[in-house]
Amino acid sequence: TGQRVCKECFFRVFETEVHHTIVDNGLFRPGDRIGIGASGGKDSTVLAYVMKTLNERHGYGLELFLLSVDEGISGYRDDSLETVKRNRDQYGLPLKIVSYEQLYGWSMDRIVEAVGRKNNCTFCGVFRRQALDRGALMLDLDHIVTGHNADDVAETILMNMLRGDLPRLGRCTEITTAGDGYIGRSKPLKYAYEKEIVMYAYLKRLDYFSTECTYSPNAYRGYARQFIKDLEAVRPSAIIDIIHSGEAMKVASTVAMPVPAQCERCGYLSSNAVCKACALLEGLERGIPKLGISRTVKDADGLPAHGGDGSSAVELVHFERLRERARAIRQQRLETADSGSCDADACLCADDGASGCR
Repeated sequence: TGQRVCKECFFRVFETEVHHTIVDNGLFRPGDRIGIGASGGKDSTVLAYVMKTLNERHGYGLELFLLSVDEGISGYRDDSLETVKRNRDQYGLPLKIVSYEQLYGWSMDRIVEAVGRKNNCTFCGVFRRQALDRGALMLDLDHIVTGHNADDVAETILMNMLRGDLPRLGRCTEITTAGDGYIGRSKPLKYAYEKEIVMYAYLKRLDYFSTECTYSPNAYRGYARQFIKDLEAVRPSAIIDIIHSGEAMKVASTVAMPVPAQCERCGYLSSNAVCKACALLEGLERGIPKLGISRTVKDADGLPAHGGDGSSAVELVHFERLRERARAIRQQRLETADSGSCDADACLCADDGASGCR
């Protein structure tokens, strides 16, 4: 806005803008169970703090949870998760951690050993997207919020344009998405600049982790980020201009779009018989990691398997099974709401070292 504000007024303005983003877009309903995607970084830490603050200030009536994904990156994710655990104690929010090792049988360290550093972010992005949905089903959540800010949204728009990815270009500016058909997701910080978030975290003295991912320097997003920073230096409104342009873009009805279906292996929403995550897993298990990355899989059939067919790990966390379990947990929670206790065999309250029913 160009206003000059003091520190306390900046806090109020920042929080009020996030509040208006939530209310104007109708992101939540009273009683919703909301999972905050928590990585320990500045964005998710500010999101957790602001969501808790606004929930109490404005009486949203939400149940808030921290949901973290452990990709298995030594010296990076293990340290950032310690920050998340401190946030859990500082904000008094329950925490659930799901790991690639638990869900897929592979850690990112092992994946990088197999594929090298050129395409590792493809694996991580695909696996993390599904891991969040699986974790949400384990907690029986209604919605997931992520710390994506205005800079992130602008970068995503640019990347999808450069790749010619029309399906994602049509979705990436939406503040709320269907979460690939399972758990709805939203971005309460969509219109908050990264600079504002950094300033808020610094002035509030929030506890967050600021080290860059070990494997991210060669990520495609990094080039889009640098380009947008250069644009912003010349034209300060470049980021919001890109977002508004992306919001105004419409995909013509004549363009053939993917038809959603379910993965025959894990039950996840997919436009192919096998979803991207299962294709990537099959390549890893068979010792041909480029199988899931390449646009063609010719000559892949008949190769000797290496440790399985790629489906054994995901069968344990099949989406339909998780959904059935989530329904059972919700029904039991409703039935026992008056008693204030739960069945220890079905309830996830004691996960991750916590004690007692939350």
